[in-house]
Amino acid sequence: MENIQHSIVRTNGINMHIASIGTGPVILFLHGFPELWYSWRHQLLSLSSLGYRCISPDLLGYGDTDAPPSPTQYTALHVVGDLVGLLDYLGIDQVFLVAHDWAPSMACKATYFPATVVVSFVEGIELYKPPVVFLLLVAELGLTAQWTGL
Repeated sequence: MENIQHSIVRTNGINMHIASIGTGPVILFLHGFPELWYSWRHQLLSLSSLGYRCISPDLLGYGDTDAPPSPTQYTALHVVGDLVGLLDYLGIDQVFLVAHDWAPSMACKATYFPATVVVSFVEGIELYKPPVVFLLLVAELGLTAQWTGL
């Protein structure tokens, strides 16, 4: 799509696909579930035209990014580790972070690294306490706190 560049970056033991465009201050876009970098294509094009470097990775196990070798590595903190590794690899010190859908849980954890990762924090949706019915479904499916963040 219109000058969006695609590359594979080795980070945190996985190969991560990223889509990027532009120069200037960096905006890192985190997609929702089940989505890809492509969800942000319009924002990448629009904001890069305003002087921003826009980067949107396929997160862990999505699109052209590797899945981890073990299901126990599907955690928000692992994804944050991937993102920190990505920024280190690209030589980026600070980013504006935009997250959508399930990604705000990772974006919140990215604030554990304020000096290196987050300059500004924007969520695509509000985090909320889920209804009891959702919590019962989580328990029935055997999903762990590592996976759900709950």
